[in-house]
Amino acid sequence: MIRGGTDPAAILEAARVIRAGGLVGFPTETVYGLGADAASDTAVAGIFAAKGRPSDHPLIVHVADAAQVSDYASSVPPFAARLMQAFWPGPLTVILPRKPGVAAAAAGGQDSIGLRCPAHPVALAFLKACATGVAGPSANRFGRVSPTTARHVAEEFDDTLLVLDGGPCEVGIESSIVDCTRGRPVLLRPGLLTRAQLEAACGEPVFDKDDWQQEEAALGEAPRASGTLASHYAPNARVRLMDASAIQTALDVLGAEAAHIAVYARSIVRIKSAQVLYRRMPDDAAATAQQLFAVMRDFDSQGVKLIWIENLPADPAWDGVRDRLQRAAAS
Repeated sequence: MIRGGTDPAAILEAARVIRAGGLVGFPTETVYGLGADAASDTAVAGIFAAKGRPSDHPLIVHVADAAQVSDYASSVPPFAARLMQAFWPGPLTVILPRKPGVAAAAAGGQDSIGLRCPAHPVALAFLKACATGVAGPSANRFGRVSPTTARHVAEEFDDTLLVLDGGPCEVGIESSIVDCTRGRPVLLRPGLLTRAQLEAACGEPVFDKDDWQQEEAALGEAPRASGTLASHYAPNARVRLMDASAIQTALDVLGAEAAHIAVYARSIVRIKSAQVLYRRMPDDAAATAQQLFAVMRDFDSQGVKLIWIENLPADPAWDGVRDRLQRAAAS
């Protein structure tokens, strides 16, 4: 059931569900989350069951403010503190050493834990009412397209799930994830925040995961993180990333016979078939991120079999969108 997120009674009801060990769909500025009490391994198991997600895949724990970090993390490196100060509340997850005996299920059994303070008024009101950290992966079936509206969440699960409606998500793709457990910041998943922004805030170089993996033999095994599988964020249709010229050539060859195809591109393409769907991709990375998952869900709802997406600009501002599309295309 969908409840208005600005209704104080709905917030209190959602908090009661969490404290009773249940699940709640809740909005953030990135995507909607499927929340459970992070302190209860039994409640967290309900998330894995509902999503069909392997229990060794860690979840992000959402907190109301930085003061709650000490409930879950055993230490906070200075550069991590600077990142939180700069970007919390906001679309940044930091991975920190986990306090022993706390939130083991939410951490996927690892000795590290991902924490985030979201920048959404409904999420913050909900977290404050819960008075506990809320484990919250995206509120969708495992590996599929993330939800950016309350309706998307309701379509994924049955009517018994309480969903707080906070409107369409402003950011539209998941948070940037920075591992802070290795003595140096490592960007495991790009998001709205660019590597340059992260480096400016923490005052030191931010390694990307590929650079880091070359040093893994010396550093040890990297912790897993939410949303970093090679195949993820996938619609039912097959996604293919293509140059604009390749899209146009394929459409010209198929002509009026083209069917069950959707095109998402910045370039205006000539389409001879009424059975091809076209949505123009914004020229701006942030605007594309905001609508990306909703566009893929809409294409799926109209029964397309193929989604052709124009390759993105090389600008680092597009890295978060590029990451999601590469994973969607890997399915």
